[in-house]
Amino acid sequence: MIALLLGNFVLMAYDAKTASEERVIRVWTQAVANFVQSPVTTVTSSVNGYFQSISNLRSAQSENDRLKQRVQELEVQVQQKEELSKENESLKSLLQLKTEAKYNIVPAQIIGRDPSLWFDSAIINRGSLDGVKLNMPIVNNGGLIGRVIAVSPITAQINLVTKDKSGLGGVIGALGTSNALGVVNGNGKREMLEMGYIPGTIEVQVGEMVYTTGQDRIYPPGLKIGEVAEVRPGSATVPQQIFIRPSAKLYAMEEVAVLLYEPPATPEFEKTLPNAVKEDKKKGR
Repeated sequence: MIALLLGNFVLMAYDAKTASEERVIRVWTQAVANFVQSPVTTVTSSVNGYFQSISNLRSAQSENDRLKQRVQELEVQVQQKEELSKENESLKSLLQLKTEAKYNIVPAQIIGRDPSLWFDSAIINRGSLDGVKLNMPIVNNGGLIGRVIAVSPITAQINLVTKDKSGLGGVIGALGTSNALGVVNGNGKREMLEMGYIPGTIEVQVGEMVYTTGQDRIYPPGLKIGEVAEVRPGSATVPQQIFIRPSAKLYAMEEVAVLLYEPPATPEFEKTLPNAVKEDKKKGR
């Protein structure tokens, strides 16, 4: 009897329907399944979200690395453009110098310096194959730098004007109108030059420009050496002590120019002087 009643109840429950014509047993089954399905769905979503976030993090890291590399590439390109711009400006300055100079020039670059003579000597990438010879002047758009003291086929060594005992003829003011003629040389202070043999009776002002005279038979006349930075007065019998700040940036130079200048031949009357050196002796030295 109990079995029949239970069976009848099951049949009635299975056959029973709700107001929306759905079977009651199906509704109950869905309700029971919801208690199990909801937590499972929540856990599954959390796990999927975790792995999805890891995947997104890896993608973001890869994207970040790619952007960093791109930024570095752009920084290198900007730096290269800046270097090219500086080199272009320097070459323009040398070109302007070439158009204004009375002599031909050969552009050159500083490729090395002797560590023991860092402030006095340098190596350029031009040599005898480019027409460079001993004692040819080295200049840039700022003014006089020095002269060639050694030449190989493809390189040359230069001495800066700041080198001790490297005297050259100089004049304060315009050549031909100024009487302030003297000798300019290095004085041991790397950033300054010293000019001597200027009588104390000649007035010299700070800020006046100093140019080459050409009397040393190494540098042509009219090259800018620098400007007067300090004057220590002398007297009628004691020459003034004059300090000159070079116009050229001697310690930050990269591009320079070799002035293809050779002094004019010695006049015949000078060769007949008692202390003149004969031409054959000159060639033998």
